[in-house]
Amino acid sequence: MKIAVVGCGAVGSYYGAQLCRAGSEVHFLLRTDYEVVRRQGVRIRSFQGDFTVRPHCATEPEAIGPSDMVMIGLKTTANDQFPCLLPPLAGPHTAVLTLQNGLGNEERLAELFPAGQILGGLCFVCLTRSAPGVIQHTAHGRIVLGEFLPRPGERARDVARLFQQAGVPCEVTADLRRAHWEKLVWNVPFNGLGVAGAAGYDAVLNGQVNPAAPPGPCLATDALLGEPRWTALVRELMIEVIAAARVLGLDIPETLADEQIARTRTMGAYKASTLLDFERGQPLELASLFREPLRQARTAGVATPRLAALCDALNQLEAGANRRAA
Repeated sequence: MKIAVVGCGAVGSYYGAQLCRAGSEVHFLLRTDYEVVRRQGVRIRSFQGDFTVRPHCATEPEAIGPSDMVMIGLKTTANDQFPCLLPPLAGPHTAVLTLQNGLGNEERLAELFPAGQILGGLCFVCLTRSAPGVIQHTAHGRIVLGEFLPRPGERARDVARLFQQAGVPCEVTADLRRAHWEKLVWNVPFNGLGVAGAAGYDAVLNGQVNPAAPPGPCLATDALLGEPRWTALVRELMIEVIAAARVLGLDIPETLADEQIARTRTMGAYKASTLLDFERGQPLELASLFREPLRQARTAGVATPRLAALCDALNQLEAGANRRAA
């Protein structure tokens, strides 16, 4: 099977490397890491065992051409690049799978491809790109995927089997929309508070960041779960996300909040992707992870004061970072 990987950061490189090791013909579309990966391959440093693969490398999608599957690991801040990056890789039977964070990514793909070709996947994994072509895998690894159309089709089951044969736990959901909101239950507090916590607890509660005060350190998962007031805020955000999902018709139980908190305690001092982006001065995935869930909650008439204040704080932190970089 010919697979094109677009967005070869931690997620794209890790899952692309797993498929490559299992024997698929995997092509990485690369920019800054091209020379390193071409010479040295992709090195996975995993708690399950280290390995190195040598995928095909290209700098332009036309050099790869139509593939059986396109796997998208781009940051959602780069979704405006879909029209130039993806069409050369896809034919009428190509499965187009997004492994991106948040809401709205499948809808963007549906502007370019028939809905029946589009799949969404949610990755429950702890990964970090520590150097060009080097990925640190510290925990978990499961994928939940589903069809953009509201039904589990044979295409989704075929892709799930492909990952399973590569040693990646993968299951198919009949309700991709619900799966997205379930993952937001984790992503909103641990990505959001991890960054906003750099402005202080009061700033997160009030949604008001002091522009004259430089942000402090971001808060990894152990810091958020190591102090009662932060842990309480984590849970309050989770309950707001669950409440919004339930009003939208998605049957997510409140018990998921405590389950997610318990699971996160096993990760140690893990920094979610938004924290790493903020520390590196990169754009934050605020639209898909925070603004769109807040918009949908407001449209549904659900009160989410904690989420609203968190969005305000994140917007101000990003604006301050942009001013300092200018």
